[in-house]
Amino acid sequence: MGVAPTSGAVVAAAVILAPGCRRIPGVRDSKTLSAGQRERLAPLIRRRAVAIGVGAASVREIDRLNIYHATHLAMRRAIERLGGHDHVLVDGLRIAGFEEHVGAYTAIVDGDAHCYSISCASIVAKVVRDRMMARLAARYPGYGWEHNAGYATREHREAIRRQGLTPFHRRSFGALQALLAGDQQTLDLFELEGDFAGAGPVDRAEEAVEVAPEPGGEGAVGLALASPG
Repeated sequence: MGVAPTSGAVVAAAVILAPGCRRIPGVRDSKTLSAGQRERLAPLIRRRAVAIGVGAASVREIDRLNIYHATHLAMRRAIERLGGHDHVLVDGLRIAGFEEHVGAYTAIVDGDAHCYSISCASIVAKVVRDRMMARLAARYPGYGWEHNAGYATREHREAIRRQGLTPFHRRSFGALQALLAGDQQTLDLFELEGDFAGAGPVDRAEEAVEVAPEPGGEGAVGLALASPG
């Protein structure tokens, strides 16, 4: 998803799979996979998919539109790059006005954990965004973007205090300005978020959720943002 990080673009991926396609072992919610597992699975997903579209919204767009609208812009761009679809399966809640841009869609809460095509999309999006942040890390060393992906880890926060903000920091995020101003309460919140964001696979018990079968036809799209983890 890239929604929570304090730097970098937000990325979405849309994946079309053939009806009844054989599942790739190991594909699940990208947040429960290590970086190495995602890197191994992403090319397998790309080879098996009928079509894949990746869209992004830049830091400038995030600051201008706000993160909520920027994420939906990235999602629409991902779908536009598919070249056609029948129905969209969206990870999360319903989005106001989204149908006007993408047509019929079904919103599935925790879709990346319960819907195979959305799981595939979440892996692709996460790998793309992590690679983007790794390239930016070479241009702006010291922030640890190559392994924290822009999340507010302790290393990242200390680098901001020491080196200041880059053009790829989301300046509309009030927590960044508070961090520079030395707001201790904000630092405490960053500490909590950073500890979870920098963690490895999440071990959590989830209730079984029944999800309607994915619509048939090669135009059924699983759509997900790059997710933390």
